[in-house]
Amino acid sequence: MKLNEQGLKNREDWQQAGYALPEFDREKVAAATKENPFWVHFGAGNLFRAFQANLVQKLLNANELDRGLIVAEGYDYEIVEKMNRPHDDYSILVTLKADGNVDKTVVGSVVESLAVDSENDVDFNRLKEIFAKDSLQMASFTITEKGYSLVNGKGETLPDVEDDFKMGPGRPKSYMGKVVSLLYTRFQAGKKPLAMVSMDNCSHNGDKLFAAVDSFANKWEESGLVETGFVAYIHDRELVTFPWTMIDKITPRPDASVEEILKKDGVEGLEPVITSKNTYVAPFVNAEECEYLVVEDAFPNGRPGLEKSGVIFTTREKVEKVEKMKVCTCLNPLHTALAVFGCILGYHKISDEMNDTELKKLVETIGYVEGLPVVVDPGILDPKEFIDTVLNVRIPNPFMPDTPQRIATDTSQKLAIRFGGTIKAYRASGSLKVSDLKMIPLVFAGWLRYLMAVDDSGTSFTLSPDPLLATVTPYMADIKIGDTVSAEKLEPLLVNTEIFGVNLFEIGMAEQVVSYFNEMIAETGAIRKTLQKYVK
Repeated sequence: MKLNEQGLKNREDWQQAGYALPEFDREKVAAATKENPFWVHFGAGNLFRAFQANLVQKLLNANELDRGLIVAEGYDYEIVEKMNRPHDDYSILVTLKADGNVDKTVVGSVVESLAVDSENDVDFNRLKEIFAKDSLQMASFTITEKGYSLVNGKGETLPDVEDDFKMGPGRPKSYMGKVVSLLYTRFQAGKKPLAMVSMDNCSHNGDKLFAAVDSFANKWEESGLVETGFVAYIHDRELVTFPWTMIDKITPRPDASVEEILKKDGVEGLEPVITSKNTYVAPFVNAEECEYLVVEDAFPNGRPGLEKSGVIFTTREKVEKVEKMKVCTCLNPLHTALAVFGCILGYHKISDEMNDTELKKLVETIGYVEGLPVVVDPGILDPKEFIDTVLNVRIPNPFMPDTPQRIATDTSQKLAIRFGGTIKAYRASGSLKVSDLKMIPLVFAGWLRYLMAVDDSGTSFTLSPDPLLATVTPYMADIKIGDTVSAEKLEPLLVNTEIFGVNLFEIGMAEQVVSYFNEMIAETGAIRKTLQKYVK
């Protein structure tokens, strides 16, 4: 059983092995797509293959669409060369369900894959041809938040971006330079309308994409490298939009245990490829069953009926509310709490933590008791149902190989967003008091304990990457198990509004945090005892 056009002609073998196959005439769909493309997606990674490509397959199977997807990869061309094309753009989606079942789907909705490489005349000219087509309705993106940045960590313009600013849209080298060059092609073809849709998991993602596009357009127009009017074109919401979206689906890197399942089925050629840019990609992708995509309905050239496969189209204001609901209450704070305590209690799988009585109760209390009373309710997704799914289906899923160590990355950048909003809401409430919050200060104390880089048994461990480690760890350097520390010693950390979103002294939470922290450093095993004492 080979994953390509020839191998899939033997449908019976695949179906007997339990694979759902494309139910549409792929040759006909590919021809229609080539002639009248409607959707090009930038970023050929796991999320795209597990989510957007499968959405389109469902609609093709149901005869709701007659054309497929074109995927464009602008960072790591080897994904296209070594994975997409050898498999004729097919991939396998393995859905790992919390009940232990596994669904296997051969996804064939992607009918063309291209390298976004201005030095590759064949592929780049084809992309220009696509961007000039009347039929194109949207260009979407999953290129990570970093993909929209034009500067390095010091705020300096990246060398490729600097070169592109000077040289114009001819042969750009930077990712965003290439994207804006293609958008300029659409402008030249008659100022044709298009939605530029970031589907990356970051707040106000459409604004991040717009800011990058706008920078290039302004630099090029100021320098006379593009026709006057290009800036006005991308600013005209009747012509070009940058909708906000909220996306949520866990798609870890392809897992060896999943590869074994497919091998036993008789699927050949499953070996992953590690590219020269260190991208790990396989012919299959494994993902959780839950997925959410909420999109601002701003499509100046029309759009496909993706709502028929579960996408929610709404206003920008409601997209923001869904984002806040998820990030500030219903998912991310729970993940962060589990990450911090998972590291200091020796866990290596997030799912295992949901079998821990105290940790399960901790996140239930943070979500239902402390968060829900002040949650931002978007009105299109029910916050309680969202938390129910997170705590009963998503996080406990034993198939999802996520780790507290990965989620603990950049915690100093997350605490203010994930907990600060709830604290501020309590402070502003007429009926709630900051002193009502017991588990959020416990998480803050847990993070301080985590910064000691010693687990509950007294064993050293490596802290996850975090841009503020060099700033915050010196405050913990001379604290030992068995010590008692004063609030004054930790004051430089606890007053830091960049970290906590609020000054913990000012709101009266610092003493509580320090008290919890002292209990956690009293002796080895004290973290567990502290949780048992307060998580009830």
